[in-house]
Amino acid sequence: MTAMTQSTFAPDKDWWRGAVIYQIYPRSYQDSNGDGIGDLKGITARLPHIAALGADAIWISPFFTSPMKDFGYDVSNYVDVDPMFGSIADFDAMIAEAHRLNIKVMIDLVISHTSDQHEWFVESRSSRINSRSDWYVWSDPKPDGTPPNNWLSIFGGSAWHWDPTRMQYYLHNFLTSQPDLNMHNPQVQNAVLDATRFWLERGVDGFRLDTINFYFHDRLLRDNPALAPERRNASTAPAVNPYNFQDHLYDKNQPENLEFLKRFRAVLEEYPAIAAVGEVGDSQYGLEIVGQYTSGNDKMQMCYAFEFLAPEPLTPKIVAATQRAFAAAAPEGWACWAFSNHDVVRHVTRWGANVADRAAFAKLMAAILMTQRGSVCIYQGEELGLTEADIAFEDLQDPYGIQFWPEFKGRDGCRTPMVWDSAAQQAGFSTAAKTWLPIPVEHAINAVSVQDGKDDSILEHYRRFLAFRRAHPALVKGGMEFHTIGETALAYTRMLANETVLCVFNMSAEPARIPLPEGSWDALEGHGFTSTMEDHAVELPAWGAYFARHA
Repeated sequence: MTAMTQSTFAPDKDWWRGAVIYQIYPRSYQDSNGDGIGDLKGITARLPHIAALGADAIWISPFFTSPMKDFGYDVSNYVDVDPMFGSIADFDAMIAEAHRLNIKVMIDLVISHTSDQHEWFVESRSSRINSRSDWYVWSDPKPDGTPPNNWLSIFGGSAWHWDPTRMQYYLHNFLTSQPDLNMHNPQVQNAVLDATRFWLERGVDGFRLDTINFYFHDRLLRDNPALAPERRNASTAPAVNPYNFQDHLYDKNQPENLEFLKRFRAVLEEYPAIAAVGEVGDSQYGLEIVGQYTSGNDKMQMCYAFEFLAPEPLTPKIVAATQRAFAAAAPEGWACWAFSNHDVVRHVTRWGANVADRAAFAKLMAAILMTQRGSVCIYQGEELGLTEADIAFEDLQDPYGIQFWPEFKGRDGCRTPMVWDSAAQQAGFSTAAKTWLPIPVEHAINAVSVQDGKDDSILEHYRRFLAFRRAHPALVKGGMEFHTIGETALAYTRMLANETVLCVFNMSAEPARIPLPEGSWDALEGHGFTSTMEDHAVELPAWGAYFARHA
């Protein structure tokens, strides 16, 4: 099959602003060939589910050729599909079907590092004198043989690994099998931009850029200073990881990245209506970096930081502080918000482990997420209210969890297979006797087949609320103003042109009476929440919400 052209529907260069993006972890979405692992044909078969949900786009985690030491985030060939997931033809068929359903396709581009099995690294490590000798970050040891500086790997231990062939250390911010590319080298930049064009030629509508702030390192390899204990934050790495003990001034977040992002954006501009969202992996300077990377309309269209992926329970104060901090740091920028993804504990568990009415809690969290100013990422299974799975040590696959067990159990608990049919083998995910990760019983009983068409289900709530959101442009692209920021009460308006929509939330397990802002408000319908009005205040049940339009 020849390369696909761009989407056949009319291009809208601004489609990403306020888009709802559904994240697919391909290993766990749908298995089409019975090997217990999801694949591209499986994704294609399930695209109608995403269309029915009402998402504007999908983001597919890596499916490139890889030894799978980090499950695709260790790429050994940027321009091919790993046989585990299918073929280029399968990708072309998938993108064609997505576009037929008016779903944009974004793919996960991992260009801060490669697999150590990538042909670039194989050549680079073969000698100190070869055509790619400077394509990775190599350094001589200190006189005593120790690594060149104190930089740490997110996966634990030193970020430097000794190579006996070159008699040098190479940098790896993640696994030792994930050497960092030397983006200071223009040839490396050209190579990753060529890979970007390859997928643009196949018709993708955009990219999610993994670890975007890790692209460049300090040329002088200066030591990171220590971070005061009171400033340590566990959102970049688990609390048991000494990575949090450093102020990461030199191993990432370098100013040279801004010029490269301009080069990357220029490639996107060669094609119609392409967008990119960057993952800023930094709990210390995240919003500041987001502001830099989204400024000027010549770098990223949008970025997301870790504020809403943090372990601390969501509160009205956190919502308001995060939005205000983003507006201050990135006045020209646009955020992309997520409550869950493939790297963190699912938010229904992370924030609601002690909540009695888990379904009501999940519905309220969805309403808060989908009324934020910014674009939205929904992680597969979130629309079913799936909780974090408890994976036994013998079933663990994630090297991160294996390294820090039992204090940190890794990321497998949020990566278990999607559940489609409670009555089918492996909940409809696979016909295999064993899947790559086990499927919890508590997930299977909440499968799509159980919730589909059930008006009070979490799935139908997501479908209903996405439709409600689309019906009110202020919720998609509008500005934001806060009115009530209490311990559990939250109220804000979203404004666009002549429409102002009021959003009021009771973020507690007890009924609440919340006064409305001044003015006349007409209650809106179609969102699925119930409330009563009295004396310019709204009476909300536990985990309740109210929406109105300014009269």
